Amino acid sequence: MIFAVPTEGRGRGRGAQARLYAAVRAAILDGRLQAGARLPATRVLAQESGVARQTVVQVYERLIDEGYATGRVGAGTFVSVGLPTACSVPLPAIPPPPPPPPEPVGSAWVRRALAAGRETWESDRPAYDFRPGVPDWEIFPHVRWRRLLARRWREAGCAPALGRYGDPGGYRPLREALAGYLARARGVRCTPEQVVVVSGSQQALDLLARVCLDPGDAAALEEPGYPPARAVLQAAGARLVPLPVDAAGLVVGALPPANEAPRLVYVTPSHQYPTGVTLALARRLQLLAWAAAAGTLVVEDDYDSELRYAGPPLPALQGLDERGGVAYVGSCSSVLFPPLRVGWIVAPPALVAPLVAAKWLADRQTPTLDQQVLADFISGGDLGRHLRRARTLYGARRAALVAAVGRSLPSCRLGGEAAGLQTPLHLPPGTDEGAVVLEASVRGVGVYPLGPCYGTGPAAPGLLLGYCALDEPAIDEGVRRLGEALAVVAVVARGARLS
Repeated sequence: MIFAVPTEGRGRGRGAQARLYAAVRAAILDGRLQAGARLPATRVLAQESGVARQTVVQVYERLIDEGYATGRVGAGTFVSVGLPTACSVPLPAIPPPPPPPPEPVGSAWVRRALAAGRETWESDRPAYDFRPGVPDWEIFPHVRWRRLLARRWREAGCAPALGRYGDPGGYRPLREALAGYLARARGVRCTPEQVVVVSGSQQALDLLARVCLDPGDAAALEEPGYPPARAVLQAAGARLVPLPVDAAGLVVGALPPANEAPRLVYVTPSHQYPTGVTLALARRLQLLAWAAAAGTLVVEDDYDSELRYAGPPLPALQGLDERGGVAYVGSCSSVLFPPLRVGWIVAPPALVAPLVAAKWLADRQTPTLDQQVLADFISGGDLGRHLRRARTLYGARRAALVAAVGRSLPSCRLGGEAAGLQTPLHLPPGTDEGAVVLEASVRGVGVYPLGPCYGTGPAAPGLLLGYCALDEPAIDEGVRRLGEALAVVAVVARGARLS
């Protein structure tokens, strides 16, 4: 082969594509590939270069667009005639590849945590960002929150609470406010003593895993399911038991028999992540009966169920539990704003002391000032008013998304119910969801694949679209651009199959 891709460029992704493009372009400009010469077939070059065939197709398309090559239907791709045999214009510098990551240092937990991965968060957000799980910061009652915060600061000199560590289980007035609110809004049955305040739902899951699981214990979770929950259980050394999900939610009949039961089952019954379906009442009762017979703890993650746009929010699974075998998890991230790291566990009485001990060892306590302001926000009725407004606005935005998908993405299908901050978009069979994500990003659209929600087996192609942080015109334009991206991916895929 006249040109070669550097070894570090092999594989998938934009880095491999840039290196292959630079190698072919350099061979054209310095005369190693003469004018009129036929470039290798995409399948051949992909095999010799160790890259995906789709990468070669995209490189050839770029060379044709920029005038370095021409394509002839049925004949192949050829170096353009009339180019000089040498060029004084310097090639763009190809940054050296990053050094390989060092071997993990530390305990087995560290190795498991690194293997589980984490979500990446870009500093430059796309113009039309459909990131899941993000509420609209603009509709949050900033002025009211600021006044509550200022009042607490004014009172700080007379109140000793901010001058010392607090109860690791949580600020008592917040625990009382949460117990009352969850009873009214979610049908949760608890006392303030059962409420353990934590730093977001992610810490809630981490503490429950620490308290309830030893390495090697079995833990069941939905498939597909919430990737950060899977990461927590993997880091804890649990043996994961995936459970299928269908249109009625978790398939409870797939649970192991009671004598082989996992120690913990993680579920999102009121708005399953990521499918958006609701666990049917018959299955809720079946799950609770199975857990009671097996002695298994059910962890209910109720992450955004207050945001339901067709009828009232469904009562929590915990409210149906007569045994005290459900740990109910919630947080403010989805309904208020993500950086407010205040969450809660409504724990069975026997787990309260272990969880409080684990919380104290983890970080002593959740910041007192945040807890105080949130307690005032709930007790003063501000949370209820904000949720009523959010449900109206977000419901209209979901309707705008449904209409936009119908116009611009007729080959796709939205899933889930009219609830929550995001909904799945099912792509046509065989679509490369990764290629759609990349092509959409070129058009200023941020979309996120469903693939990471699957821990085992191939996933049907799809995206998870968060819509609440975008207004209706932005939703319409973003979906239109996504439709353009999907069309380009489909054309490239057809071309690759024909070549």
